[in-house]
Amino acid sequence: MAGVRVTKVDWQRSKNGAAHHTEDYPCSELVVRRGQMFDLTLEVSGVLDSEEDFIFTVETGPRASEAFHTKAEFQTSEVQVSDAWAAVKEEQTESTVAISLTSPPDAVIGRYLLSARACSRRRHSDRKLGEFILLFNPWCPEDDVFLDSEEERQEYVLNDSGVIFRGVEKHIRAQGWNFGQFEEDILSICLTILDRSPSHQAYPATDVSRRYDPVYVTRVISAMVNSNNDRGVVQGQWQGKYGGGTSPLHWSGSVAILQKWFKGRFKPVKYGQCWVFAGVMCTVLRCLGIATRIVSNFNSAHDTDKNLSVDKYVDSFGRTLKDLTEDSMWNFHVWNESWFARQDLGPSYNGWQVLDATPQEESEGVFQCGPASVTAIREGDVHLAHDSPFVFAEVNADYITWLWHEDESRERVYSDTKKIGRCISTKAVGNDSRVDITGLYKYPEGSRKERQVYRKAVRKLFSTEARGRRGRGRRSGGRGLWRDALLLEPPRQPSITGKFKLLEPPVLGHDLKLALCLANLTPQPQRVRVNISAATILYTRRPVAEILQESHAVRLGPQEEKKIQIVITYSQYKEDLTEDKKILLAAMCLVTKGEKLLVEKDVTLEDFITIKVLGPAMVGVAVTVEVMVVNPLWETVKDCVLMVEGSGLLQGQLSIDVPSLEPQEKASVQFSITPSKSGPRQLQVDLVSSHFPDVKGFVVIHVATAK
Repeated sequence: MAGVRVTKVDWQRSKNGAAHHTEDYPCSELVVRRGQMFDLTLEVSGVLDSEEDFIFTVETGPRASEAFHTKAEFQTSEVQVSDAWAAVKEEQTESTVAISLTSPPDAVIGRYLLSARACSRRRHSDRKLGEFILLFNPWCPEDDVFLDSEEERQEYVLNDSGVIFRGVEKHIRAQGWNFGQFEEDILSICLTILDRSPSHQAYPATDVSRRYDPVYVTRVISAMVNSNNDRGVVQGQWQGKYGGGTSPLHWSGSVAILQKWFKGRFKPVKYGQCWVFAGVMCTVLRCLGIATRIVSNFNSAHDTDKNLSVDKYVDSFGRTLKDLTEDSMWNFHVWNESWFARQDLGPSYNGWQVLDATPQEESEGVFQCGPASVTAIREGDVHLAHDSPFVFAEVNADYITWLWHEDESRERVYSDTKKIGRCISTKAVGNDSRVDITGLYKYPEGSRKERQVYRKAVRKLFSTEARGRRGRGRRSGGRGLWRDALLLEPPRQPSITGKFKLLEPPVLGHDLKLALCLANLTPQPQRVRVNISAATILYTRRPVAEILQESHAVRLGPQEEKKIQIVITYSQYKEDLTEDKKILLAAMCLVTKGEKLLVEKDVTLEDFITIKVLGPAMVGVAVTVEVMVVNPLWETVKDCVLMVEGSGLLQGQLSIDVPSLEPQEKASVQFSITPSKSGPRQLQVDLVSSHFPDVKGFVVIHVATAK
C-alpha cells in the first residue's frame, strides 16, 4: 500500500465542459466553474487498496496560502461539503480511481495548480497533476453572480456576439459586435488583464486573494480596459484624429483588440470610444463567468462640476462656447451592467450593477467607474459605493443652456429636467431587438416620485456624511452652481415656439434640407431675429467645424406660423464631417422685449448596406454571402474595402477589395465563409474608404450542425 503513487490524471474535459457550460473554451487546460462538482480520473501505480484515500492540494497566484484562501489541502471523504474544497472517491479499479472535486462557491477565480498524493505516501511526495481554470458560476445558487434564468444566462454569459445601440434619441441604430469570449487565447488574455493591474503589481498575493469577489474583480477590470493609469487595453481618443492607430468606428469586435494588446506586450491599443470600451469589457466579464450586457444611454450627461446639472454656454448664434462649457451632454454613452449580489451594500441592491470603462473622471485616483447598483441609482441612494453620484448624473442631471454676453454676464435661455437620460437601451434576450430599460434607472420623467428622488440625491450629495464616502476624487467646479438645480425656477414660457424639421431623409453625400418652423403663440404680431448656425460634431456633441451661419428677420402675425428653408450642401460639410456623421443645428431666436428661444437639432447622416446569405449555412460547408454597397458620393471612389468578421463563421478578419465605384453606384460583392460552430452566428461587415466614414452592417446567420 505504501507504494501507491499518482502517475497521471484524466481531466474528463468533454464531460466537465458540458456540465459547466465551458466546452467552447479552446484552452488546453480544463475550465470549470466554482461551487460545482467536476470529475477526474487518477491513474496510479502500485497496489491500490480499497481503503486508500488521497490528499489534494489546489493553489493559485504567487505565495499561495491557506490564510489568503489561495491554497487548500483536503482529503477524499464520503460526503460533499458546500463551503470548502472537497473530494469524493466515486469508483476504483486496480489502477484507476474516479474522483469528484468541488470548489466553494466563493473560491478565488483564476488559474490553479492541482497536486495529489496517496495518504499512505510521505507528505512531500505530491504529484503535480497540472493546471485548471476556475471561473465565476452564474448557474450556482450560492455564487454571488447567480442568475436565475437559463435564457438570460445563455444571453449574458454564453452569447459571443451582440448589438450596441448608437445614434441619437430619435434615430437609434444597431451596430453588431463580436465579443468572441471563446476565441483562441481570449480566456488567457482576460486572466492576464487581472495580473497586469496596478494592485496586482504592487500586492500580488493580496490582489489574488480578493478575486473571489465580483465587486472587486469588476472594478479592477473597469480600470484595466482603459489605458489611462495602467497601460490597460484601449487608449481613448475623442478629437476625431486617429493617426498611428485605428479609428474607433473601424472595430467590429473585441478579439482583435485583446489579441493586439497581448501580442504587443501590453501596449495600449489605439483607439477606442465608449462603445469600444464597453464591448471589450463585456467580452472580459462574460469570459470570466459574470453575466454582463451592454447599455446605451441617449442624451447622456457628463457632469464635471458635480452639481447635477449640465451647464452649456452659447453665443448669440447658439454656438457652443467650448472654453466655457466644461459639462457636456453626449448624444449617447455606452456602459456595461453586470449581475451580482452586493454583499457590501445589502440584498436590496443586488442585481444589475453599472460598470463603465470609458475614462471620463477619476474615482479614488484611478479612471474607473462602478460597480454602482442600478437600484441605488433609481432610488437616489448616491451615497453608496461605487461612483453612484456620477452615474446618477448621467441619467438624471438637469440640462441648462446659458447665453453668454460680451460683458461676461450669463442669461438662462433654456432648461429641461427631462432631456437627460432618454431611451436607455439594451439588446433583448434571444434576439437583436432593442429593449428600453429607462424604468430601471428612474421613475417616469416629470412624475412626483422622480422629482422626489432627484431632491433626495441632491441632499445626500451635500450631507456631511456623504461627502466622506463619495470617492470620486474629482475637482469642484468654479461657478458655485451646486444648488442651481434646486433653486432655479423654470424660465418664463416663450411667446413663440420653434422646431427644426427634415424635408428629406438626411443621406450621406447629399445636400441636407430642413426647415425651421416658427409659430407665434400670442394674438399680437412679433418681430424675431433668427441667428442660425450649423456645425459638424462628434457624438459627444463637441463641435468640430462650423459649416453654416446665417441670420433672418422674421415678422410673425397673430398666431401665425412661418418656415425658414435651410440647405446645407454636400460641399459645405464633406471636408469637416467626422466618422460619427453628425451635424448640430442651432437657432437663437431673439424676440422683441428681450425674450430669447434656443432651438437645436442633431442630425445623423444615413448610409446603405445590405447583407444576404445565399443558401443554408452548415458547419464545415462553404456558403456564399452577398453584400450590396453603394457609393454615397458624387465622385468615383477606388479604394473601398470590405472588412468581415464573425466568431464561429471565419478565422480572424477577412479583407475584400471592392471594385471601383462610380458616383452613387450600387454594387454587389460576393465571398464565401465556412462556419465552424452551429447556432445563431453574427457576421459583421464594414465598408471602409478614405473618402467617406465607415458604413457598417451585420446579419445573424443560423448555422445548422453538419448531417
